[in-house]
Amino acid sequence: MVKKLLLLIFITSFSISFSQVESYYDDVNLALIGIDLKNELATKIIATHTNMLTYTPGVWEASKITDANPSNSSEVVLIYGWEDGSDGDITNDSTRDNSLQDSGGGASFVWNREHVFSKSLADPILITTNPGPGTDAHHLRPADKTRNSTRSNYKFASGSGNSNRSSVTYNGPEGANTRGWYPGDEWKGDVARMMMYMYVRYGDQCLPTAVGVGNSTSTPDDMIDLFLQWNVEDPVSEFEKGRNTFHENTSNTYAQGNRNPFIDNPYLATVIWGGAEAEDTWGTYTTNDNEAPTVPTSVSLSNITTYSIDASWTAATDNIGVTSYDIFVDGNLKGNSTSTNYTITGLSSSTTYAVTVLAKDISNNKSNQTTAVNGTTLVDNDAPTTPTNLIVTNEIGNSFRVSWTESTDNTAVTSYDVYLDGTFNTNTINTATTITNLNISTTYSVTVLAKDSANNESAQSTPVDATTTDGTNNANELFFSEYVEGTFNGNNAIEIVNLTGNTIDMANYSIKKQTNGAGGWISELPLSGTININDVFVIINSQAEDDSLNSQADLSSGAPINFNGNDPIGLFKNGSLIDIIGVFNSGGGNFAENVTLRRKLSVLEPNIGSDKNLPEWNLNEWETFSEDTFNGIGVFDGVLNIENEIFNSFKMYPNPANGNSVYFNVTEDVTINIYNVLGKLISISEVTKNKNNIDISQLAKGIYLVKINSRKQFITKKLIKN
Repeated sequence: MVKKLLLLIFITSFSISFSQVESYYDDVNLALIGIDLKNELATKIIATHTNMLTYTPGVWEASKITDANPSNSSEVVLIYGWEDGSDGDITNDSTRDNSLQDSGGGASFVWNREHVFSKSLADPILITTNPGPGTDAHHLRPADKTRNSTRSNYKFASGSGNSNRSSVTYNGPEGANTRGWYPGDEWKGDVARMMMYMYVRYGDQCLPTAVGVGNSTSTPDDMIDLFLQWNVEDPVSEFEKGRNTFHENTSNTYAQGNRNPFIDNPYLATVIWGGAEAEDTWGTYTTNDNEAPTVPTSVSLSNITTYSIDASWTAATDNIGVTSYDIFVDGNLKGNSTSTNYTITGLSSSTTYAVTVLAKDISNNKSNQTTAVNGTTLVDNDAPTTPTNLIVTNEIGNSFRVSWTESTDNTAVTSYDVYLDGTFNTNTINTATTITNLNISTTYSVTVLAKDSANNESAQSTPVDATTTDGTNNANELFFSEYVEGTFNGNNAIEIVNLTGNTIDMANYSIKKQTNGAGGWISELPLSGTININDVFVIINSQAEDDSLNSQADLSSGAPINFNGNDPIGLFKNGSLIDIIGVFNSGGGNFAENVTLRRKLSVLEPNIGSDKNLPEWNLNEWETFSEDTFNGIGVFDGVLNIENEIFNSFKMYPNPANGNSVYFNVTEDVTINIYNVLGKLISISEVTKNKNNIDISQLAKGIYLVKINSRKQFITKKLIKN
């Protein structure tokens, strides 16, 4: 394979012996095992990460050195690549001239910096504007621009052969059957060891379960079997070792000072997380020890609750030393402990469980499991607390959305039942749901109750009223609701909103662009998945660096989201244009250069155009904001972000209003903007916890839009004055 052949040459450049433990680890207690060793290594690599690289120029310059082609130092080796450039397909090349950096233009034969741990999959997402995990060179690798875009932010998943979308699916950006990304046989070990480093270095911000499709039940934390398997199947290359050597040496201008321990010895992953044995490059862990520990004894169960059991046992013995214990419940691995006790959680009430334990040593020899000891969890007779603070939003012709404050329980709340006029309507595990298929112009009494795993039910909540509209303001089709063209054209985004009153399958929709306002529609991007009532769908450029764009992205892509301010963007359904941003065949005039455009409140459907058939660009339907305004992406005016604590207890009453005042229940000061149905601002008022009402005596009878602003968040509700 291309990478392996190239990297044989690398040995002559780094004539360092890895047959023994590197001096870097002299102050690390390598006799620890499990999470204790993980924490010890974390302390080391954090303390020695003394040079926090900038994204530009730091990572660019480091990559040109650490990822240089061993046979041609003017080139960089491209992750996910496998071919020498002779087949005419530039996207699978294994190397690229290092001067061809992606400068943000439209060139394709360039290389850029692949965040192997995708920025948007971290929590919080990785940023590149400040040095940190988003600029950590241990997981940033040169990649072909197009292939990097193809990987996008798909999770890693099992496969075989060269890099490509995997056959393994998960609930991802394209829906329940999103295919993952297989990095290729030559790169999967590199990827695994980078993900292990990021997890140890940055903890819960970079969880393996967030970036890979795999199972973590056999590990003591969130490490998954996929990366442990890849670490075994694709051994460390000299190329990886050379990168480590460079970054430890801070006399190198662009070195970080720390190393990736799993490159130095892949077996460290086995010691921490178990699984199949990886290569022990130090030879310090894998010996001729084939003797298993003795079976633990005297297993006892105590402190039994409705959902947990404490297990303890007498320590096993071993000729070398016992390192940890695996705990099984009904024959299934539940967890791992380095001590002789473990708390088993997540159990169902009034249920009998069989608990067994086995011992392991440092060579991963395992004892037999103990004789099973049975324990029965307590009967759960306690109901959850009653849901509170019901809020109704997004009332349209045949639907509305209701949210509430989470209930509590002695075990765990498992779901909520929602009732309309005292009749069961739906069940949800969330603290919000959209109620559909309702009658227009109808008021419903909404209540919610909480349930636990024992099916104990709380009382129903205090009812709130929800009133559907007459349906005349519902959209008849999806349409564009926001357009972002950032100063750095990677920070591009398109938002689509669904105000139709029905959940829409997006399989029939696509986006295209017209380059420079001339020629035909090109770069079609098919859409997939569903878009719920009153929800938005955000598509960002795969090179976007802004945090808010990445956090709201439902899909990322290169073309056509690499548009400039003179490229019209079209939304198509079954091949027919249904909405447009910009003027088709304009000849290249800049209509939206380095600006954010946001559809006005009065717009409730696509612009059907003067000929009543084709969409027509009308700038008057849009509000214009300065360049790099990203704070509105992910919501369209009245679409409520349920996770926003500011609005969780918000109420506006009475509605419809028969008098001269409207009252608000708020948790902090807000600004109230009232618009007429044409989108004209009528009044602005301030509401506080002490002054919780506004005067509407000057409003004529009719329907108004009330926009409630708090900090940079807002919701919009309809107000009816009778």
